[in-house]
Amino acid sequence: MSTNKENNLLNKKVVYDLTAFSHLDFPDHLSCIVWLVGCNMRCDYCYNKDIVLSNEGKLSFNDILSFLNKRIGLLDAVVLSGGEATGHDLISFCKEVKKLGFLIKLDTNGLNFEHLKKLLNLNLIDYIALDYKAPKYKFSEITHSNKFNLFSKTLDYLINIDFPFEVRTTIHSDLLDEKDINFICEDLKQRGYNKKYYLQNFLDTGDNIGEITQSSKTFDKSLLSNHLEIVWR
Repeated sequence: MSTNKENNLLNKKVVYDLTAFSHLDFPDHLSCIVWLVGCNMRCDYCYNKDIVLSNEGKLSFNDILSFLNKRIGLLDAVVLSGGEATGHDLISFCKEVKKLGFLIKLDTNGLNFEHLKKLLNLNLIDYIALDYKAPKYKFSEITHSNKFNLFSKTLDYLINIDFPFEVRTTIHSDLLDEKDINFICEDLKQRGYNKKYYLQNFLDTGDNIGEITQSSKTFDKSLLSNHLEIVWR
């Protein structure tokens, strides 16, 4: 039976929007995407500006659960994204999602280590996409956050417990060049990361946090390290 606290969490409107169907966001699974408001970073290239800066969403977790009840057998999984999903208490919601038989993927910047660890210890998350925003020497400049060490702690933890996850980086070549990406590749290799490393190009939607446009520099893929298997999205 749900407690009053759990009911309050499930009824709170923290979901900015819902993408009802995706075959791209969770490898090999049909999913929906739950976009949660707020974020503890302000990345210059972030085009989810409205989501990041919102204090309240349009939907509650209970609204999402009602939707999922009608998608049993049609969808495999739920993707929690944002913003930064771990800025909210996800445990009660994830437990209910699991009861319905769905897998859960989490998109995260890795800064909320303790909450993430609780979710994993409770076996509530099946897959993680971890954003490696920038090398340590550029992290604060690009994310406007000085918490690289928390991200680093999460990265090491996921590697050490051999959790199913991927690392990804968004490329805007005025912000990150080939040397920066090679630095990240070397860092990942030294930590013991041996999975695919995903790179995705900056998407210019005309509205982003840093008010930046397409890069003026060309990113030369031929200069990238071969220490990891790099996949472009």
